[in-house]
Amino acid sequence: MGIFYTECVVYNLVKRQRSASIPKLLVDTGSEHTWIAEAVLESLGVVREKKDVAFQMANGKTITRSIGFAVLRVGEHFTVDEVVFAEPGDLQLLGARTLEGMGLVPDPRKKRLVASGPIPAA
Repeated sequence: MGIFYTECVVYNLVKRQRSASIPKLLVDTGSEHTWIAEAVLESLGVVREKKDVAFQMANGKTITRSIGFAVLRVGEHFTVDEVVFAEPGDLQLLGARTLEGMGLVPDPRKKRLVASGPIPAA
């Protein structure tokens, strides 16, 4: 598919005035969840709702991280989703569930996100 990044704004679910722009978030349809630096989520007051959730990494290693809830926006598209508290050394990722919630799909040729539309009839 190719690798590309997008800008994303993350908001506290309850206090929307608390937000942060993530200028370089890796678009990763191979990741179910969106991963945001724990320092950013903590600064926004995002609460760790699920703790010690196990994730199997591409190298086969299993790690545990916490999950909270946030509003995520890319351009005019937004959704509420679970976000993983990424620890130092983890990548910040925009995952498949968030993309689906926003109604966006990657355009690998143009290296950008586009609105998904109805599937044309054959």
